[in-house]
This record gives sequence, C-alpha cells and structure tokens, in this order.
Amino acid sequence: MAHRPRSAAPGLGAEFVRQLSIYARLMRLDRPVGIWLLLWPTLWGVWIAGAGQPDPWVFTVFVAGVVLMRSAGCVINDYADRNVDGQVRRTRDRPLADGSATPAEALVLFAALSMMALGLVLTLDRLTQMLALAAAALTLIYPFCKRFLAAPQIVLGAAFGMGIPMAFAAQTGGIPRLAWLLWLAVVIWAVAYDTMYAMADRQDDRRIGIKSTAILFGQADVFVVAMLQLTFLLALLLAGGVAALGLWYQLALAISALLMLYQYALYRNREPAACLRAFTNNHYVGAAVFAGIVLSYTFAPPA
Repeated sequence: MAHRPRSAAPGLGAEFVRQLSIYARLMRLDRPVGIWLLLWPTLWGVWIAGAGQPDPWVFTVFVAGVVLMRSAGCVINDYADRNVDGQVRRTRDRPLADGSATPAEALVLFAALSMMALGLVLTLDRLTQMLALAAAALTLIYPFCKRFLAAPQIVLGAAFGMGIPMAFAAQTGGIPRLAWLLWLAVVIWAVAYDTMYAMADRQDDRRIGIKSTAILFGQADVFVVAMLQLTFLLALLLAGGVAALGLWYQLALAISALLMLYQYALYRNREPAACLRAFTNNHYVGAAVFAGIVLSYTFAPPA
C-alpha cells in the first residue's frame, strides 16, 4: 500500500505557534509585572472615580487598554533599543536583539496594538480620548528619552499614571485635583521602582550611553529611592483623606510601608539580582492599595 505524503500542515502549525511565541515575548507577556504596575494605579482611579461602583464598560475598556498599551510600549521600547539590547547581559535574548524578530515586524505589531487600543478608547468621551492621546505620546517617546534625558523615569511615571485622570474623565466628565494628586503619587512611585530596575543595569547603561535615574542619583541612589517611597506613601495618605477612604485603606498603606521596607533591604546593597526582586515586589504594593480602596468602599459605614 502506497504511503501518503506527509502533510505540511503540522510544520506550518508549529511555525505559526513559534512566531506567536516570539511576538508574545516582544510584547513581554511572559513577564507580566509591567502589566500589574500599570493596571493597579489605573484601577485605583477607576474605583475612586466610580465611588466604589465603577461603570462596567469603563472597567472593561481600561483593563483591556492596560494590556494593549503596556504591550505596545514594550514593543516600541525594544525597537528603540534594538541596537543596544545585545550589549546588555539581561536583555540580549530579546527578540530584536537575538534576531528572531525584525524591526519591521515590531513596527507592524506596535501599530496593530495601538489601533486596537484606539478602537477601545473611541467608545469613551472626548476628554478621555484627548488624555489617551497624551498617554500614547508619552508611551511612544519614553524609549527615546533614555538617550538625552537624565531622568527618563519621570516620563515613564507620567505615562503609567495617565490611567487615573482618564478614569475620572470617563466616569465623571471632569478631572478633579484628587485625580492629579493620585497621578503625581504614581509618577513618584514609578521613579522609585524604575530606579531599582535601573540599578541592576547601571554598569551596562553607563558603558553604552543610556541615561537613567540610577546613574543620575549616583551614590545617593538608595537614600533618594527611600525618600521617594516615603513621599509616595504620604501622597496616598493625603489622597485617601480627600477621597474619605477609611480604616481599610490606612491598613493597606501600612502593609505597603512594610513591603517597601522589605524592598529597601533588597536594594540597599545594590546587588543587581536583589534590585530586580525589589522592583518586582512593587506590584504587591499596588495590589495592597487597590484592596484597601475596594474594602473601604465595600464596608463603608452607612451615610
């Protein structure tokens, strides 16, 4: 009996899966900590703006938008760093650095993710759309700021905090001072945790000419990061008072303070692996604050 020729479909299927895995790595879906660090403050804004009862569609749009825009930000970051990632031990296996993806593929993927995010935001009001454009611009320029701005982490923080004024605009039609206070707290927080991240790459960054707050702060880096963390907690405490959040929220801030003490114990010796663990631990801070907000609204005393 004659044997049938082996179908090419399994090979094509395996190649398709391999390509998808490459794009997933380019979007950094295998390392979701960045999604959490963007999602938690966005949800703070969604819950506070909705007084504990956020609009379901706004919630859906913002969660999906976080995943899309963080992924798009990782893609454009790798595109901008495609010629230097190969010179850094921690990033040399990224898809553009190791040649498994091309710059053209990265740009197409970035455009596709951005268009999907745009489609979501077009379902919201005009003010939210304008803020989304500002957030997208910050996402686009951040990777290139590392070439000329001594503190590019400020741009990163501004981008990561934009979900808060957007949430207030989407649910209330305006942006109160409380929203900007929370945004400022997120900027401070992002500078702190991304400095921890940059401390792990300081020697490589200095050698190849990449700027960061870890280089800017020099030997004062540990002290400055600790002061930024303290300022962040004080800003959240003030915001909680303005929003009339109760004991649950204050307990969440106390837990956050303990987590930050743990982070200090990790990054104070400037050991790269420990600095990365301290950076990653920050998503628990975001989760704790969010839990405090939800519980404060859920168990608020009757008016």
